[in-house]
Amino acid sequence: MKTNRIVITGMGLTAPNGGNPSEFRANILSGIVRFQIIELRYIGKVIAGVCSFNPSKYQNKKEVRAGTRAGSIGIYCAQEALVDSMIEVNESNKSRIGTYIGITEHGNVETENEIANIANYNYDVRFWNHYHNPRTVANNPAGEITVNTGITGPHYCIGAACAAGNMGIIQGAQQLLLGEVDIAIAGGVSESIHTFGIFAGFKSQNALAWHEDANKASRPFDIGRNGIVVSEGGAAFILERLSDAKKRNARIYAEIAGWANNSDGTSYVLPNPERQAECMALAIKNSGISPEDISLINTHATATKAGDIQECEAVRKVFSAAKKHPFVNNTKGFIGHAMGAAGALELAANIPSFSDGIIHPCHNIDKLDPECELPGLLAGEKAIRSPSEIKFILNNSFGMLGINSSLIVKKFDE
Repeated sequence: MKTNRIVITGMGLTAPNGGNPSEFRANILSGIVRFQIIELRYIGKVIAGVCSFNPSKYQNKKEVRAGTRAGSIGIYCAQEALVDSMIEVNESNKSRIGTYIGITEHGNVETENEIANIANYNYDVRFWNHYHNPRTVANNPAGEITVNTGITGPHYCIGAACAAGNMGIIQGAQQLLLGEVDIAIAGGVSESIHTFGIFAGFKSQNALAWHEDANKASRPFDIGRNGIVVSEGGAAFILERLSDAKKRNARIYAEIAGWANNSDGTSYVLPNPERQAECMALAIKNSGISPEDISLINTHATATKAGDIQECEAVRKVFSAAKKHPFVNNTKGFIGHAMGAAGALELAANIPSFSDGIIHPCHNIDKLDPECELPGLLAGEKAIRSPSEIKFILNNSFGMLGINSSLIVKKFDE
């Protein structure tokens, strides 16, 4: 990382409260939340984060019908990121662009819909959609991006549960360092709100959020939190080697400083704070810095009782001896849990802090859970201006089956 520096030169996203990075950031700083109550088969009313982007901006009607919601989200985010970075896909570069998209799950939406459809025909599989297989293969969102853009470089999806957004970015950086590609489209997507199975699973675990005011349903760290608000969305970043970015005078948002990922090895669903702490500590070590250098931690906390507490325990373990404590925030109070897109969207929410010095707070904390108290936790409703330069941001993303990822980005300097 000392000789081959990786930088972010483009961003594209869609979230429940914003369809581009500037709108997304402005709404978070203004405390704007746009959750909706939707109806799901077999379940009824649930609270969800729904995106309002226009798929037809980059796809025709036939492409939207043949593809998937996750594919449309991925295409929109990737195309927006390419425009933002001022990169045009052409004959000279299309084979040197890699596409690496993190996903939590894929194919459940299409399978549930097809089974519901053939139920109307006495389960006659002649009525099964002939696009089902390309819709449900695990590389679908990344593959749809390449079909749409004409990119011929490598593509695949990284299945990493709710750590996937971070892992897509990490994979892109690794492939650039290996020289496999010259440009990486990297991030994560999720279409999870369109499958009843996700909601039913969280409901069976007593981990599905509900509040009479939908916009107050996602409450990480609040004593009254009662579960997850499932959201769709996506974020894609353009990653390049610094030398290449400089050659074309690219605008640089941030530099990838380092990362780490590991496994709990203990439970299907319950996180392990010791392993989470090890992941954060390793990411800091791999970045060549110390805990005191971290300016901001974006927590993964999803608003589940145990998960929030255990992540706070892990943060204390890593930073308790630090002479200077970082600020700590959380983004899910604004957008819910976007599953495979979560880490990427949350990174996009915080990267602007490098340039404007403003840090967004947590949201919907009416009364802080005493077990979630941390030095530097922004539990109020107003964004703050950091009294010192924001140099390093630690982005945590953890997922089921004990997959942990910590990604560190730094303010770019020559």
